[in-house]
Amino acid sequence: MARRRRGPQRLALNAEINVVSLIDVMMLLMIIFMITAPMMQGGVDISLPRAEARPLESKSGLSVTVDRNGAISVDDVKLSFTEFRASFKALAERRGKGGVYLRADDRVPYGEVVRVLAVMRASGVADIGLVAEPVTVK
Repeated sequence: MARRRRGPQRLALNAEINVVSLIDVMMLLMIIFMITAPMMQGGVDISLPRAEARPLESKSGLSVTVDRNGAISVDDVKLSFTEFRASFKALAERRGKGGVYLRADDRVPYGEVVRVLAVMRASGVADIGLVAEPVTVK
């Protein structure tokens, strides 16, 4: 004998959010970022000279890099020497307080480094740090 239903049958509402799949995605993204973050360090590939000097205090400043080919980069933006000479004063003033760090490859001729340093000094920057790798004692 068939039963007759009295009124519409209602299903119970499930108001829970299944967060297990969201946690899985979050953990996967976190692992991907942990693996790729060290590889994302940008910059110009140079071999800094080694010297016995005390480390500089880490300040936010303008970074000027001269690579082994003599190309000049200001905070990872490549410039020719004439562009560097014309725009460095404005770049240094826009940066405001903070030092300027000169990073030069150890194979760059001394004359190239002095030319870049002279432009930096002529623009009125007084706080210039020369960056070198520390000497490792064995």
